[in-house]
Amino acid sequence: MTALAKLTTVELKLLVREPGSMFTVLIPLFILVVFGSSIEPGDTVLLPMALAIAVGLVGLYMVPTTLATYRERGILRRLSTTPLRPLNMLVVQVMMQLVLAVVACGLLLAVGGTVLGARLPGGVGAVAVTFLLGTAAMFSIGLLIAALAANGRSANGIGVLLYFPMAFLAGLMQPANQMPVILARIGEYTPLGAFRQSLQEVWAGGSPSLLLLGVMAAYALVLSAAAARFFRWE
Repeated sequence: MTALAKLTTVELKLLVREPGSMFTVLIPLFILVVFGSSIEPGDTVLLPMALAIAVGLVGLYMVPTTLATYRERGILRRLSTTPLRPLNMLVVQVMMQLVLAVVACGLLLAVGGTVLGARLPGGVGAVAVTFLLGTAAMFSIGLLIAALAANGRSANGIGVLLYFPMAFLAGLMQPANQMPVILARIGEYTPLGAFRQSLQEVWAGGSPSLLLLGVMAAYALVLSAAAARFFRWE
């Protein structure tokens, strides 16, 4: 087994044991089950909202907290003296968090589609593109937080502080059609709002807005570039 494979195996084990991982999986599932009792068969709103909540939690909570904590503890600095290099750790961590997001969303789809009777989308390609762009946008925010935060605790705090206003504007705390028009409109152009709206369009049987897909891609590219510019390995 190569050194990179061993690193991936170790990081996967640590991710499974991390309480925050369970939190990011169970909270969206809890919300889905609690509110799912009141939805009608074929609902196209609740499941996309739950998926956006799950990806948002991973991107704004797990990604920045984990990476900032690793830097704080000197793990990234020590890796610079090995053949692995810190960049490999960064790539592995992002991949592990992506796996976590996929697992959380897969569980939501299984419960929502089979137990609660929510509608499942037919366009696999549209779902995949929307999911990847939305996840990239949310992860780029987490990477930027990790780049700027002094330590794991501050990264955690910043992520939580950003999550709640973003979730509100995105229509995750209150349906967008019940929000003031100006707030709902602004929310569509936030990373989380564009993700939620695009998922809902796919779930309703349509195609995601190219404008909103472009918004998510722009956030991902710009914020990732900023994170790379400001990221400190020690």
